[in-house]
Amino acid sequence: MNDTRPLPDPAARLQALRTALDAAGVDGFILPRGDEHLGEYVAACNERLAWLTGFTGSAGLAIVLPETAAVFSDGRYTLQLAEQTDASLWSRQHSIEQPPEAWLARHLTASRSRIGYDPWLMSPDALARFETALKEKGGVLVPLQPNPVDALWTDRPAPPMEAARPHPPEYAGRDSAAKRHEIAAVLKQAGQQAVVLTDPASIAWLLNLRGADVPFTPLALGFAILRDDEGVVLFMHPGKLDAGMRHWLGNGVQLEPPEALPAALSALAGQTVRLDAGGSAAWFAQRLREAGATVSAAPDPVLLAKSRKNAVEQAGARSAHHRDGVALCGFLHWLDESGVGQTEMALAAKLDGFRAASPLYRGESFPAISGSGPNGAIIHYRVTPETDRTLAADEVYLIDSGAQYPDGTTDVTRTIWSGPGPAPDAVREHYTRVLRGHVAVAATRFPQGAPGARLDSLARAPLWEIGLDYDHGTGHGIGSFLSVHEGPCSIHPRNQGVPLEPGMILSDEPGYYRTGAYGMRIENLLLVQDAPLAEPDGRRFLAFETLTLAPFDRRLIEAALLHEHERSWIDRYHARVLSEVGPALPDAARTWLQAACAPL
Repeated sequence: MNDTRPLPDPAARLQALRTALDAAGVDGFILPRGDEHLGEYVAACNERLAWLTGFTGSAGLAIVLPETAAVFSDGRYTLQLAEQTDASLWSRQHSIEQPPEAWLARHLTASRSRIGYDPWLMSPDALARFETALKEKGGVLVPLQPNPVDALWTDRPAPPMEAARPHPPEYAGRDSAAKRHEIAAVLKQAGQQAVVLTDPASIAWLLNLRGADVPFTPLALGFAILRDDEGVVLFMHPGKLDAGMRHWLGNGVQLEPPEALPAALSALAGQTVRLDAGGSAAWFAQRLREAGATVSAAPDPVLLAKSRKNAVEQAGARSAHHRDGVALCGFLHWLDESGVGQTEMALAAKLDGFRAASPLYRGESFPAISGSGPNGAIIHYRVTPETDRTLAADEVYLIDSGAQYPDGTTDVTRTIWSGPGPAPDAVREHYTRVLRGHVAVAATRFPQGAPGARLDSLARAPLWEIGLDYDHGTGHGIGSFLSVHEGPCSIHPRNQGVPLEPGMILSDEPGYYRTGAYGMRIENLLLVQDAPLAEPDGRRFLAFETLTLAPFDRRLIEAALLHEHERSWIDRYHARVLSEVGPALPDAARTWLQAACAPL
C-alpha cells in the first residue's frame, strides 16, 4: 500500500520526484508554475512549484534531472528565489539571462534523454522552444499524465468550487450577445469555424460573468468553445452555476461539465479551430490534431477586445480610482502619524482596512508588497511572519497594492520617507529620477500604432543618465474587475508589438532598487485617450489620462533636479488630487493632504 503521509521538506520531495520519474522511464521533468489555464494566479491545488521548491513567486519553472535541478524566474524575483529555495538542492537561474530550454540542453547527459512534461501546464509555443533545444542534443519530450507531482502531494488541497455570478451591464457596458457577435465576426473573417477559449478571463469578459475560484482575480474556472455562428459551449462544473446564473447566460450558451471537453474537441474534426499557441495548454492542440481538426495558431481574439475598455468601463475605472484614492490618502495620512514602529504586515492590513470601509470593496487585486528598508529592494517582495520587519524612523517604505471593485481594478505604488529627519541626498536623487521617468510616460503624446516598447525608454532615461536601471517592465495592462496583469498591451522593452489603443488601461511604474538598502517605485494607472492637438497634420495622436489619485512624497523630491515641465505636471497632478479626493476625507486627513499636495 502507498504511503500517503505528506513528504516533510523540499529535499524529500525532490528525491521522491526523482524516484517517480525513474519509474516512469524518463530522465527529467519540466514543471512550470501554473495550472491548466496558464494563468498568473492559481488555486492552491495547483501550486505545484511552491510545493516542490518552496518558491512562491507568480512566475517560475523548475527542471529536475537525475543529478541536478534548477528553478527559474525573472528579475522581479531574483532575491525572493534566493531566499525561498535551498541552494544545495536547486540552482537558481534568471529566466531571461539563462533560458530554461538552453539550460536543459546543456545539462543533458545522454544522447537520447527522455524529458517528461505535463501537457496541461505548457503551451505549444513553450513546448516548441524545448523541442528545438533538445533536438540538437538528441533529447525528446515525453508527455506524462497524470502529473507525477500530484501522486506525491498527498495533502493537496481540493479544487475550488466557488459559485459563478453575473457581471451586470452597469459595470460591463455591453451585453454578452454583442460581444459574441464581435468575436464571431473575427473568426469568420479569418476563415475559422471555432475558437477554443482556455483563459477564464476571456470567458468572464465574453459571457459577463465573474467568480472566486482563484485568489485576487474574480474568475470562475472553466473552458469554452465559441463558434462562428455566435453559439458558445461552456465547460464548467455544474455546481458553480445555480438557476439564476443559468438564466443569466441564456439560450445562446450551452452548459457542459468539464468531462465533456475531450468529446467536444473531437467533434470539431474537419474544422479550422483557432487556438492561442502561447496562452493555451499543449493538450488542446494535441487533442484537436488527433481528432482531425486543423489548428490555426493565433492570439485569443478576446484579448484585444477586452483590453479596449468601453465608455461604461472607463467611467467605472474613474469611480473605482476615486474611491481607492480616498482610502489610500487616508492611509498615507495615518502612516505619517503612526507608521513608525508598525510591522510590514500591520501596515498592509491597515491599508486593506481603509479600502474595506467601502461597501463596493471586493478584496485585494494582488498580495500587497509592503517593504521597509532593505525589504523594499525585493521587487516582488511578499511579507511573511518570518520576514515581517518593523518600519523604523528615517528609512524608505514601499507599498504596492491594489483593489478589486465591481466597476474597476486598481494598482498603485507609493514610496514614503518615514522621517522625522530629512532623507539623504542619494535617496532623494534616486526617487526624483524615478519620478521624472514616471512623469515622462504619463505626460507623453504618441502616434497611433505605437507599441508600448516605444515608450519604455522614456521612463528609464533619467536613471540611465547616472548609470542606473531596473529589472522589470515599466507598465502592464489592467482588467476591468478582472486581472491586475492583463495582456496584450504593455510598456516593456520586449513588448510583442501590440499597438496602444484608446480605452486601454496600463500601469506606469518605473523604479530603482538598491540591494540591502531600499527600493522605490512610483505607480499610477493610465487610460489611453485621443490627444487634443493644437496643430494636427491629419495623423492621429494618443495621450494618457491619469486615473490614480494619491500624492507623491514631497520629502523625497529634489526639486532642483526637475525640469520646469516636470515640476508643472506634478503641481497640476497634486492640485487635482486635492480637489477630487480632499472633499471626501475627514478634516484631519484633508488638512494633511493640503500640505502633501502643496506646489513644489
